[in-house]
Amino acid sequence: MRTPVVPIRVLTHNIRHGGSDLFKGELPWDERKQLLLNEFEYETRYCEESFICLQEVLHEQLGDVVAGLNQDIYPGASEWAYIGVGRDDGHEAGEYSPIFYRPSVWQLAHWETVWLSKTPNIPSKSWDAASIRIVTIGVLQHRKSGHTVLAMNTHLDDQGSHSRLEAARIILGKIYEYSQNDLSNLISGIFLAGDFNSEENQEAYQELTTSLLDSYKQVPSPRHFGDYITWTGFGYEDEPRSRIDYVLVPKEGPRQRLKVAGYAVLPNQFDNGVLSSDHRAVVVDFIL
Repeated sequence: MRTPVVPIRVLTHNIRHGGSDLFKGELPWDERKQLLLNEFEYETRYCEESFICLQEVLHEQLGDVVAGLNQDIYPGASEWAYIGVGRDDGHEAGEYSPIFYRPSVWQLAHWETVWLSKTPNIPSKSWDAASIRIVTIGVLQHRKSGHTVLAMNTHLDDQGSHSRLEAARIILGKIYEYSQNDLSNLISGIFLAGDFNSEENQEAYQELTTSLLDSYKQVPSPRHFGDYITWTGFGYEDEPRSRIDYVLVPKEGPRQRLKVAGYAVLPNQFDNGVLSSDHRAVVVDFIL
């Protein structure tokens, strides 16, 4: 009997935290949030197997996203849930890196938060990190097909080069751990999404791509949709715009049957001139 093929869409977006310390050109969260909710709804409407991976999400924003995703769900659609905690205390304080999924489609088998530090089991930071950093990890089984996905979402430090390198090594170590533990025989596919604060020639990207593939490079350039740049700022920053947001996957093998089918970078500004975030969303379509 042929194993069912499952289409999966992964959307990753740093939505910019909703604090009061606004950059020039940045509007408050209340004036940006509907643009992002519309993006999430539109991009996942007809792919029930979608995952939404977000970064810089404060607890109040998390509540808005949960409520927005589950408001006025069209007939036949399923509600959304999430995994993740605030990085500062392991509960509600500080930024989340949540993974959203539909429980009627995916059964959550296991999840954890790992701190990207010398003490990965408790809220902490190490090396030259300016902020506490985490990776959210979930093992989710597709209810119809039985396929199981290891989903990972992270946001690496924006200041510390050494901490980004060590964080990348911790993440690779977790992938290896899951390939060897009691859940290993279940896993059909693995992806790592997030804001790495690292360009292609920098430490985290270089380390992660020693064993992971960049989805961007698995789709011929003429078939890409949208732009190349993922960090735009709000228009007044001194830093050059760059590509620092990614979805990476291991090479195909027994525990990696996710095949990249499409790649897109979505716009973050429209006719009204409002920037929904200082990042653009990355969307990757897979066939499992």
